[in-house]
Amino acid sequence: MGIFETIIIAIVEGLTEFLPVSSTGHMIIAQNVLGVESTDFVKAFTFIIQFGAILSVVCLYWKKFFHLNEVPQGVTGARAFLIKYDFYWKLLVAFLPAAVFGLLFSDAIDAMLERVEVVAITLVLGGIFMLFCDKIFGKGTKEKMTERNALMVGLYQCISMIPGVSRSMATIVGGMAQKQTRRAAAEFSFFLAVPTMAAATALDFLQLFFGDEADASWATRDNLTMLALGCVVAFIVALLAMKWFVDFLAKYGFKAFGIYRIIVGLVILGFLWSGHSLVMVD
Repeated sequence: MGIFETIIIAIVEGLTEFLPVSSTGHMIIAQNVLGVESTDFVKAFTFIIQFGAILSVVCLYWKKFFHLNEVPQGVTGARAFLIKYDFYWKLLVAFLPAAVFGLLFSDAIDAMLERVEVVAITLVLGGIFMLFCDKIFGKGTKEKMTERNALMVGLYQCISMIPGVSRSMATIVGGMAQKQTRRAAAEFSFFLAVPTMAAATALDFLQLFFGDEADASWATRDNLTMLALGCVVAFIVALLAMKWFVDFLAKYGFKAFGIYRIIVGLVILGFLWSGHSLVMVD
């Protein structure tokens, strides 16, 4: 994989990771259009560059991630802890459902990840839903996320374990279902991506280097340079994509993304029906 392919795939990752359009579906198209084979290095590249996207969230919302609430006088113990670390506590509450479901149903999830048609069909069905979800949930009025809201968003996130659903779409819809404003729902979706993506990437990393079939022979100087480039590109693109997306979603809603998802899903189905053999980015 050369510099051109590295930059394109990193751009696709950065653009689609936080938009409700399924990064998996776009990575399938990008990898196959570019003619990139699914080698050990490419597999490692596609999940390691997610660190760039994760870092972009922390940098864009650094005031949220590095701010601790003041504890009122007289409040002590567990209550004081929860007040002080309120932001992190709610992220943990939202993260736990996906962690539990991911461990319980990892084999079923892996089986679905082998089927490109699942991604395509889910893209289309999700797109159809998004055409109407603004009317279903409205614009919302809540800005503050409660523990119960966080838990419900976390449960919605579990739906995104089905390839093609889009983690972003599932969690934003989960927030809107709790009467959150579109902006608040989108921003909490970004926040939740940090522990979720970090955990998933860390597991892939451990499997890659310490699993039964671990082989780090791909980690040559040239490949590590491509990895660094990919992380930087993904970071910059994801940063710009998030800033644009929040404003666009708050103003226009989901409809445009629904139409786009349907088109992408039909494109993948078209490739499959025409006899092309598409491979999953794993």
